[in-house]
Amino acid sequence: MSTEKNIILNHQEIEHKIKRIAYQIYESNTSEREIILAGIDKNGYLLARKIKANLDKISNINSVLCKVTMDKKSPLNTVSTSLNSDDYSEKSLVLVDDVLNSGSTLMYGVRHFLDVPLKQFKTAVLVNRNHKKFPVKADFKGISLSTSLKEHINVNLSKQPYEAYLD
Repeated sequence: MSTEKNIILNHQEIEHKIKRIAYQIYESNTSEREIILAGIDKNGYLLARKIKANLDKISNINSVLCKVTMDKKSPLNTVSTSLNSDDYSEKSLVLVDDVLNSGSTLMYGVRHFLDVPLKQFKTAVLVNRNHKKFPVKADFKGISLSTSLKEHINVNLSKQPYEAYLD
């Protein structure tokens, strides 16, 4: 039996996708002075940090990181953020995660931010799978894939080389 990974995105491709997402976020927020990048804990937060680094290089927008913590297996449980709601009220916010799979994680993340008036709300993902249970879309995405329900996408952003692969 082969243990070889089915690589979807290699390190260079991931770096390129992150840079492109940063440019798209900048283009949709050119009139903003500040933007909140709210990364869902673990890979979503790592991706938000990398997007922030690219955004800081290409624009003069003050980008602020926010960590969104939730139990992905039981998303109805409490969702918390590293910023107070006053810190992102009336601002442009992008909710970031690594993979948009069923849509439940982003759906519950979006639900948390609905209690606060935002100027603009968008979502960003590195990999968008095309079979969702919830009507959530990614405004900014690195790649879209049609996969079977049994396949799983893993993303490594914690150590180099970065990679996204299919199980």
